[in-house]
Amino acid sequence: MTTLIEFLLPRRPLSHQAKDSKHKTAWKNYVYGRAFSMWKKKPIKSGTLKFTVVYLCEDDPADINNIIKPIQDALSTLVYSDDSLIWDITGHMRLLSQPIDIIGLPDMLSDAVIGGTECVYVRIMLSNELNCEVRNDE
Repeated sequence: MTTLIEFLLPRRPLSHQAKDSKHKTAWKNYVYGRAFSMWKKKPIKSGTLKFTVVYLCEDDPADINNIIKPIQDALSTLVYSDDSLIWDITGHMRLLSQPIDIIGLPDMLSDAVIGGTECVYVRIMLSNELNCEVRNDE
């Protein structure tokens, strides 16, 4: 799969369920700004995309499902023309206080794990077709 963009959000994310709309707007603007510094193309208008989020967190993290949506919304119109282009979503959450195996991780994410600072790693890739063949392993 081809990576289109990857970046870090080096702070605690805001949940989709946050009640303060000023904080939600500020979070989306922050995400947009971080992506804007990395994305120098026109928005993607067709195809299927895979959206990956890894939240490296301190204790008492927010729910990963509620972290993903505000980030997706912030990137709509900048990276992709509509979030309906996202067909695959992968979300991961890992406590920084626990061991994290960095083998095979993207360099940016490995560096974040080694740095040990709470952050969110975001990557958008072209999506592959699913291979749903039934295998008979007798």
